[in-house]
Amino acid sequence: MCRAAPQIFVRGSIPAPPWFLARSIGLLVAGGCLAVLVTAARLSPSANGFGTHQQLGLPRCEFLARTGIPCPSCGMTTSFTWFAHGRLLRSIDVQPMGFVLAAMACCAVWTGLYVAISGRPIYRVLWVVPSRYYLVPLLAWAVVAWGWRIMAHLHGWA
Repeated sequence: MCRAAPQIFVRGSIPAPPWFLARSIGLLVAGGCLAVLVTAARLSPSANGFGTHQQLGLPRCEFLARTGIPCPSCGMTTSFTWFAHGRLLRSIDVQPMGFVLAAMACCAVWTGLYVAISGRPIYRVLWVVPSRYYLVPLLAWAVVAWGWRIMAHLHGWA
């Protein structure tokens, strides 16, 4: 009795985009993230831990004005500014999620440049690690960071 070999099912591969499209996207990502970091480097961080965005002509935080507690994004621009100035611990202290996002922006600059120069897709790296190992901790960190920002504001730790 002869058995047939079992079929092996594998994840279908996504065809790589044309080299010019991949390189263009990589260059756009690198340029956009670099623009954010350069803008943050040109700002002066606010002493009270939030409000740096007003130097860009944006209005004050209405959530903070109406409720007395900071919104989830309060302190992000200040945190990015401290990060861009090289004061990493101050960036974490002001808004922990802002520090993580600024670090991710730095990584995105280098990753975008890698794709733009080499033309190799980077999404294959993300397939190695399932999203539950980085998305869930990132969302949990965002909640903890907002809690830290509320505590710092209510206790005047700025």
